Amino acid sequence: MQLNETRIAELLKPFLAGGAQTPNTLTPAQLKYISMYIDILLHWNERINLTAVRELEEIVTRHFGESIFAARLLFPSTGISSGKTPHVIDVGSGAGFPGLPIRIWASEIHLTLIESNQKKATFLRETVRKLALENVDVFCGRAESFSGPKGDVVTLRAVERFETVLPVAAELVAAQGRLAVLVGAAQVGKVRELAPGMLWDAPIGLPLSSQRSVIVGVKNQVG
Repeated sequence: MQLNETRIAELLKPFLAGGAQTPNTLTPAQLKYISMYIDILLHWNERINLTAVRELEEIVTRHFGESIFAARLLFPSTGISSGKTPHVIDVGSGAGFPGLPIRIWASEIHLTLIESNQKKATFLRETVRKLALENVDVFCGRAESFSGPKGDVVTLRAVERFETVLPVAAELVAAQGRLAVLVGAAQVGKVRELAPGMLWDAPIGLPLSSQRSVIVGVKNQVG
């Protein structure tokens, strides 16, 4: 089964609602990227376990929808450059969420995907190559070992060892940078506890879910 771009757009509508100053539709080019990405993901998922979600429309809403929702929150005005290219680091990228959809939404960013699993890192590189996305790097290793520039934005979603990885992700945030965490309701309280150096906003519920939220913190000290 395949989804055409019209159906993909319909499925993603709930994640694009609201925000008067934020685009509430995806461009044809963005929808094309997402359609191609889905095809690559499904092909690779037959060989390596990239996602436990098997129903195609749920893949669109759960993975792409939640990632695009976070992208709109982090980059509400796309295509407007302040003269500095924002560096986004996605920790524990896995199948590329939310990092790659954020890059599809905000083409002005430089994206670093951190993934310790060699096969998943290979998938990420192949996806970046096939989508011809510029300014995207894949670091195959643990986040603790990453020695590149810190991120203006660091993202974290559905990772194993959450309580270990979150403090590491917080260390990768540049001064005055932001950490965006997509979590289940049971983990929201832990976020503040595990990264006390961040000034956290209230969690925002993700569309189509009563249990999942995105919570964004700002690193309010120099470091």
